[in-house]
Amino acid sequence: MVVLGIDIGGSGIKGAPVDLATGAFTSDRVRIETPQPADVPSVVKTVAAVAGSFEAAQSIGITFPAVVQHGVTKTAANVDQSWVDAPAEQLFSEALGRPVTVLNDADAAGVAELEFGAGRGVPGLVVMVTFGTGIGTALFIDGTLVPNTEFGHLQMSGLHLHGGDAEDYASDRIREQENLGWPEFAERVQTYLRHLHALLWPDLIIVGGGVSKKAEKWLHLVDVPTRVVPAALQNNAGIAGAALLAARNAGVA
Repeated sequence: MVVLGIDIGGSGIKGAPVDLATGAFTSDRVRIETPQPADVPSVVKTVAAVAGSFEAAQSIGITFPAVVQHGVTKTAANVDQSWVDAPAEQLFSEALGRPVTVLNDADAAGVAELEFGAGRGVPGLVVMVTFGTGIGTALFIDGTLVPNTEFGHLQMSGLHLHGGDAEDYASDRIREQENLGWPEFAERVQTYLRHLHALLWPDLIIVGGGVSKKAEKWLHLVDVPTRVVPAALQNNAGIAGAALLAARNAGVA
């Protein structure tokens, strides 16, 4: 049985078939640049191209960088505004010729980390934070997902360093745009995570997204009053989590 995960990001759309026992990919990942503008028809077409790179899948999960409620994308912070209130599950199902599961990208990454990675077996409150084009978050209480948290949009104005969304202060996109060194980036992440910790008091924070692949360069500089660890699946967590949830929804996992 082929179960496919596809991760839609602000810069790339990537996918791979996933082994549901381990979270590992069963073939090489395929990545296509996110179309600009990332409007509905362009993204649907690109997702179809990624899916078409693999053997026909019995189950397909798709992540999206937005709040997703009942298969409808409700926000569009890092994609085209045409996605606001778009019937995403219906659109992708029609394009791919089979039912799909669409969910928030950070939620998918968190599901994978709790099933296969750094959050496996951890009780209490766990937060997954992905640093990429924006900042995504996923919240779990004793392993149960609280979907569509948007803590990447916490307002930082009270911290005197920055006013506005946290993701416009400490995302990987901002690190690249402002050419921040790793120590300066770590300081910003620390400021953000301390703010998040003060609101939630989590037992564990898992850091994912593209920068998790380089965690040894900066994460040791981040001091937060709880345990902070890199994602075990790194930037592949979204694909694995999307595939797992799609298989569960289809009753095959």
